[in-house]
Amino acid sequence: MTTIENRPTAHWGAVEDREHEQFLGGPLSRLAELRRVARIAAEFIRGFRAFHFAGPCVTVFGSARFPEADPYYQLARQVGGRVAGLGLTTLTGGGPGIMEAANRGAREAGGKSIGCNIALPKEQQPNPYLDRWITFRYFFVRKVMLVKYSYAFVVLPGGFGTLDELFEALTLVQTRKITSFPIVLMGTEYWRPLVQFFAGTLAHRGTIDRADLGLFRLTDSLDEVVSVIEESMAANAPTWAKRPRRRRLLGER
Repeated sequence: MTTIENRPTAHWGAVEDREHEQFLGGPLSRLAELRRVARIAAEFIRGFRAFHFAGPCVTVFGSARFPEADPYYQLARQVGGRVAGLGLTTLTGGGPGIMEAANRGAREAGGKSIGCNIALPKEQQPNPYLDRWITFRYFFVRKVMLVKYSYAFVVLPGGFGTLDELFEALTLVQTRKITSFPIVLMGTEYWRPLVQFFAGTLAHRGTIDRADLGLFRLTDSLDEVVSVIEESMAANAPTWAKRPRRRRLLGER
């Protein structure tokens, strides 16, 4: 299991790590930019090594802010359990709320539970139901990991971060940068206004095709989620069936 350092709680906007401020603040020296590229590459390699044997996965997205008593927390917990029942690994952003619930459900059902944590000033600490996790510095590296090993995406209610992940997945499928893996929105009451915006504004104005409304499903049914995942696994069997072999020489265990 990969360990992390405890980070002090701070308010949004407090700069603990000036890396991002410098990264987005314009050009630096060539040597400084080269060092940054090396740090980014090293972060990718850490993620690849940590999750190379973890799949096949189902990624569950959702807010870090839902407490245990919330119905959406309990729904995510059931999702994790059903994913585990299929013999698949539950992959989340590794934090609290919906992420914790999905990892918890997977752990309780005897399945694998992994997380891609992100270093933030507050809110994001790895939850206690992870078999393995990596803490990333860069959001874009983390998002690659959340997509790379998964054959389906289940999106529960969330805020800006969840929307970012949802639109990332939709864009990748729409533009055929990844195979057309299913994207399931769970929580019809929560997501209905957004879906209506897709249909009534985006498709109506032609900024997306009507066919793009078929890139996702909206449901509250756990059975439908399981059915969608099973269909994806069957369609992509030649890919996920080729499991990589561990090499002791490379320290893989």
